[in-house]
Amino acid sequence: MKLFRSRSLRLVAVGACAAALLAVPACGSATTPVAAPAPEVRQALETLVRAGFPGAQAVITSPAGERTVTAGVGDLASGAPIPDGAFVRIGSNTKSFVATVLLQLVAEGRVELDAPVERYLPGVVHGNGNDGNRVTVRQLLQHTSGLPEYLASGDPSKPTDPGSPQLDIATEAARRAHFTPAELVRIAMTMPPQYEPGARAVYTNTNYVLLGMLIERVTGRPTAAEIATRILEPLGLRDTYTPAAGDSGLRAPHSRGYQEIDGTRVDFTELDPSWADTAGDMIATGADLNRFFTALLDGKLLPAAQFAEMRRTVPFDRMPTAGYGLGLIQRTASCGDQVTGHGGSIPGFGTHTGVTAEGVAVTLVVNELPRSEEQAKLVDQAFDTIVCAS
Repeated sequence: MKLFRSRSLRLVAVGACAAALLAVPACGSATTPVAAPAPEVRQALETLVRAGFPGAQAVITSPAGERTVTAGVGDLASGAPIPDGAFVRIGSNTKSFVATVLLQLVAEGRVELDAPVERYLPGVVHGNGNDGNRVTVRQLLQHTSGLPEYLASGDPSKPTDPGSPQLDIATEAARRAHFTPAELVRIAMTMPPQYEPGARAVYTNTNYVLLGMLIERVTGRPTAAEIATRILEPLGLRDTYTPAAGDSGLRAPHSRGYQEIDGTRVDFTELDPSWADTAGDMIATGADLNRFFTALLDGKLLPAAQFAEMRRTVPFDRMPTAGYGLGLIQRTASCGDQVTGHGGSIPGFGTHTGVTAEGVAVTLVVNELPRSEEQAKLVDQAFDTIVCAS
């Protein structure tokens, strides 16, 4: 059963004035209704549902307000739609939070971008040709380190090759297992480098697990605590968090998340995300993701020098038409808009995020990862359509 909901009732809160339904003016004053989303937004989401995704949701935040549009279902058993304000696993959007903290440490003089990783994590990057003396912090941030990938193909939607030491997390066994960052890095170190450091950019989750370890070594605190203190609390992002050890669920409200395993669709909502660690374990709402990326791009989280470094991009393997900075992806939409954000894939949820130069932020969520290249292209096209229509 296909359901569709369009919601344009929530306004961004300002100061102590809480967001309110349009029928009840916030803080006792009249409010201006947020314009209804363009028909193209609804059509893009419905196209994804027709292509086989259980549900899709777009959260669009602009200086004028916030709109949420939903199609399909968030729960195949009940037929309920993805709820407004739904918590989702944000996957690799986590990398942008980690990169922001790391660059704050650079601004504080506690980390040098072009220093070798060995300086901060002695003896961690070694073996089978891997050498922390030859890999810099910048190269970890920009995926130019050449280090091996501990995840199968670096893509949770693709199975591990038989006999590979890489970790296939789209399995019932892996979703219940708990891993430490050191264990994940040790898996990577059983393999040789992919290429010489600095030769090119290949998206590799190992890089960001190491960055999390580096932040903890430098600050003496868990990376999750640094993210909370340095980003979440100052921005008031109450709906963004890192799951505690053993926390396999999602806060309410949330949809169910699905994953295809051996041709069968499985409810994959509950999982231990420790295998993703600081490469992709965080949870948030679409609204909070939009606020984070907007604040970051408005210069509220980094000094100008470090922000400039963050936005210097190189071509990378995952998106040939885009560029990868230090934890940020920059692309040009079909309508010519420059879009900066990230995105994330984790069993159960896929997210596309980005902010235009005009300050329009978009988060697109599907509650199942693409099962084919064709589906993946449709999600990319839907995001592009929503950005251009917003």
